[in-house]
Amino acid sequence: MTLHSRPTATPTLPRPDCANRAWARAAIAQLQGDARRSADTHLVKPVFPGLRGIDVYLKDESTHPTGSLKHRLARSLVLYGICNGFIGPQTTLVEASSGSTAVSEAYFARLLGLPFVAVMPRSTSRQKVAEIERFGGRCHFVDRACDVYGAAEAIATQTGGHYLDQFTYAERATDWRGNNNIAESIFTQMEQELHPIPDWVVMSAGTGGTSATLGRYIRYRNLCTQLCVVDVENSAFYDCYQSGDRCITKPTGSRIEGIGRPRVEPSFLPSVVDHMIRLPDAASIAAARVLSDMIFRRVGASTGTNFLGLCCIAAEMMQQGRAGSLVTIICDSGTRYSDTYFDDDWLAAQGLDIAPHADGLHRFLETGEWRLPFGPAGLT
Repeated sequence: MTLHSRPTATPTLPRPDCANRAWARAAIAQLQGDARRSADTHLVKPVFPGLRGIDVYLKDESTHPTGSLKHRLARSLVLYGICNGFIGPQTTLVEASSGSTAVSEAYFARLLGLPFVAVMPRSTSRQKVAEIERFGGRCHFVDRACDVYGAAEAIATQTGGHYLDQFTYAERATDWRGNNNIAESIFTQMEQELHPIPDWVVMSAGTGGTSATLGRYIRYRNLCTQLCVVDVENSAFYDCYQSGDRCITKPTGSRIEGIGRPRVEPSFLPSVVDHMIRLPDAASIAAARVLSDMIFRRVGASTGTNFLGLCCIAAEMMQQGRAGSLVTIICDSGTRYSDTYFDDDWLAAQGLDIAPHADGLHRFLETGEWRLPFGPAGLT
């Protein structure tokens, strides 16, 4: 060997786990194309005479191709799986979901030509089941909400598939610093408004991923906005926030589909939440109906929870003589719930009386006078 010669490099073959890189590149291009086509959604500004000095904004996530807030999450979860090497050209995708996430994931599975199985409680609305099946997905039902996790893991193991696991990966699959996530979209759209920095963003929690994204982004951008997370009956999130105990569980699941969980999900980050309110289910459903009447189209009960939480914050602000802006989210369309939340017979079977809540909310929005059966602080 001469002084300046170098040893000849031994050629190496590609690692076996790189064999699917061409498919992954094509799949990511498909997902990025969907993001370009459906990246932003409307920020609606309804007017409520009773909310003097308070500007209300509704981020309408129901206009995504799959009709809900979960479209963003599903795309992020599938991207996360591909980029980590968990998803290939033959992988069966599996999810534990009460509906909207599974609808969106079924859409992306079909886009990529992959099988999809959704594990959900039998109580899930028939409309959501039909939408999953319309996109080519298969539904696997369990009797108890707490059984979805184990059943999803078992199916993924049996099929050699990938458990997308929204409840674990929601907070890490989304780029919370920006990249047109929901937080960046809201604050960009607010830039030219009278009160461009919202006093509060109000959001309910299902996986906890959206609230984590919002809370992190607010801190990252050094904004004075505060984040309020609204919880529902039979959910562990509020009690976790109050006590710091992540081991809290509830015996049954939430009646408000898509939000509230019987356990504290890994993606729920109470440390980025400034305030929490717990509201009765009857009030959430009443709020969905009231808001639907006022914006001339149906919204789901999780949106009702969000909107009612916003009203609680508005009542406190008006009592303090403060003006400003408040933002919350339209999670999905109420057309998915015609046989549940918008069916009086279903409400009666559930033992829910929404009339006092609906009457009180109408009065508040028209006059600013709080006459609901509970205070703005919600349930304790």
